Amino acid sequence: MPRKQVLVIAERLDATADLVVHALTERKVPVLRFDMTEFPQSLVLSAEHRGNTPGWSGSLRTDRRAVQLEEVRAVYYRRPGLPMLSPRVDPAYADWAVSQALVGMVQILTSLPVTWMHHPDVYRASAHKPGQLVTATASGLEVPRSLVTNDPDQARTWGAGLGAPMVCKPIAAASITLPDSAPAMLPTRLVSLSDLDESVTLTAHYFQEWIPKAYEVRLTVVGEEMFPVAIHAGSDQARVDWRSDYDALEYAPTVIPNRVAEGVRRFMRHYGLNFGAFDFAVTPDRRWVFFECNPAGQWQFIAKATSLPIAEAHASLLQGALA
Repeated sequence: MPRKQVLVIAERLDATADLVVHALTERKVPVLRFDMTEFPQSLVLSAEHRGNTPGWSGSLRTDRRAVQLEEVRAVYYRRPGLPMLSPRVDPAYADWAVSQALVGMVQILTSLPVTWMHHPDVYRASAHKPGQLVTATASGLEVPRSLVTNDPDQARTWGAGLGAPMVCKPIAAASITLPDSAPAMLPTRLVSLSDLDESVTLTAHYFQEWIPKAYEVRLTVVGEEMFPVAIHAGSDQARVDWRSDYDALEYAPTVIPNRVAEGVRRFMRHYGLNFGAFDFAVTPDRRWVFFECNPAGQWQFIAKATSLPIAEAHASLLQGALA
């Protein structure tokens, strides 16, 4: 009988993936972990389609061990890097070679009939905020009034009609690199009507009404398990965007209302997700307002602060695919 294996595909320095690997190892589940940056220099793929069989067979090999593709039963795919080429590749062919390596590896793996967390196609379909607002509303969740525009006049008119403050936040999870600084994410920020100048025309801007907060909630969902944690902000900066001041945060497990939990389950079913890191604001009158769901969100800091068994839930889901 072939050994049943789990692949973990993630950046080398990923504390969240480390916890999942540790939990699987504790259960003696065979794991091969790698980053796409290892391919094709130190990771070898050999896959064959024989024409008269429905799938691919072959192997993945590192300098440490090898796994037969037929043995893979689950894949934990968490924001890996891009293939890293040998310096022998002519720069004129570099982009072409990266695309060949990326498509070759990803398409072989995604064709395997196994459990994914998450399949890249599922991630791409579920990762973006404008579509999420539509799905969240259809799922019965409350969402903020929102505007996407590159028209400053429209932004000013819309903002004036809110009857409430407004914020501007990134529409996509992309970082920005300034001179002499490391790549960083732009935080959500409060904006006034006078801030809406011609720079709005330069790209798409994502505006929302400001939601008054008693606190925020990071809800980590793994399969059918939900881990809601209240995030209490201790600074003005963190009250606008808690990611901008982690030192000012306090965490405490909380209880999710049944109505919200059912809406989250409908949201997950719509996209075919078995993991999601949801962000909610809880208003002073106890309304839960959905902001977004990150299908590859961080939860290591939540698990560390609360001792919630989030890694173990991941291991259970992936191990269940081996049964």
